[in-house]
Amino acid sequence: MPEPESSPLSHPIRRVADRTGLSPEVIRAWERRYGAVKPTRSPGGQRQYSDAQVERLRLLAAAVLAGRGIGQVATLPLAQLAALVAEDAGAGIEVPSAKPDHGSSPGTMVVARALGLASKLDGDGLSELLRRAAAARGVSAFLDTVVSPLLWRVGEAWQAGRLTPAQEHLASCTVREVVTDTVRALAAPASAPRVLLSTLAGERHELGALLAGATAAVHGWRVVYLGPDLPAQVIATAARRAHARVVGISVVYVEDRAVTIGELRALRDALPSDVPVLAGGAGATVLAPELRSSGIQVVSDLRALSSDLARLSA
Repeated sequence: MPEPESSPLSHPIRRVADRTGLSPEVIRAWERRYGAVKPTRSPGGQRQYSDAQVERLRLLAAAVLAGRGIGQVATLPLAQLAALVAEDAGAGIEVPSAKPDHGSSPGTMVVARALGLASKLDGDGLSELLRRAAAARGVSAFLDTVVSPLLWRVGEAWQAGRLTPAQEHLASCTVREVVTDTVRALAAPASAPRVLLSTLAGERHELGALLAGATAAVHGWRVVYLGPDLPAQVIATAARRAHARVVGISVVYVEDRAVTIGELRALRDALPSDVPVLAGGAGATVLAPELRSSGIQVVSDLRALSSDLARLSA
């Protein structure tokens, strides 16, 4: 069992999440399932954590990211847990600092390690790292702090010539596999509202649509994912047959502005007026004024998508 921790109990769970890189959901799960920490409660019933408990959670996060099972380390004495994390660091495995800043947050370290594995063409290692990060951080935080910045860094490195096409493809395929499995694992019941996701004809970059699907799944939506490269009329027909409440389109590259706008307008016109069409991605941002004037909602990032889905499901 975790040893008694006598330092002042002054940290709410959100502050603990910021300092450890763990999501509040994961912190509560580790507390409930594994007895990792035993916070006290404020007069209002909110969890309060001591400095020692925050340190324990930080070390547990580091141990899990290094490949250790949470069930094996959750109740280790603090000194023994610290020794294990130090051992991992000595073996070349990066672990989060006690008070991570913007440049050394747990998410940043995972992204750096992921890039290293991609450069070595170690697909199995990359997949294992990403799955551990998803388990440790929770799906929402994983998508926001690991997957999104990783894809941006991969694209930047490829364009700059620091990653070869083979390395970029391996990284993208591995991310696609992990995110797809995440969506399947979060499958909502048949009665849940449905969101249909795809990309327009000629757009083969589907990772944005997949990330949107994972975000929707986290919020309890049933995801109907069509894959990339489909004409607007095909997407509209599928949306009607699937009884989709929302249709989401990822737009990454815009080769012909008029064609892309025309396809999105055709999609909007082919759907009932009460079915919102959401467009996200770098290309959608470029076309934002024209799209908004056509009744299409432009989504800036995954956090904005989360807010939109929460509002639409209410």
